[in-house]
Amino acid sequence: MTAPAVGCGGGGNGEGSSPDTATDTAPPSASAGREPASTGDIPGGRGVILKEEKIVVTQPERGGFNAFSAICTHQHCLLADVSDGTVDCACHGSRFRVTDGSVDRGPATSPLPAEQITVEGNSIRLA
Repeated sequence: MTAPAVGCGGGGNGEGSSPDTATDTAPPSASAGREPASTGDIPGGRGVILKEEKIVVTQPERGGFNAFSAICTHQHCLLADVSDGTVDCACHGSRFRVTDGSVDRGPATSPLPAEQITVEGNSIRLA
């Protein structure tokens, strides 16, 4: 259920991605099976942004993990932080819920696309 990343761009601080580079990702076969995090890296009720992979992995409830694109659906910014139950974009203030990637606060109007991961033991792997 991987959807193309769309969305929060260039806030003038060099941290945003241009629309041309925000959706450039490695082919699934190049990253599939990689273990970018372990379950111990993901705090309960929060999450971690994996910048290199451009995904955010959350653990809204103990032992339940979700993954979403870490590219804001507003203007292609890489999301900046996970706190207080939301994944936050520093460029324009959009916030997305850690539970399902839905918009908590705009200006974004679209949820974060889901990303595929597998959890086996303590390993979180890209699917």
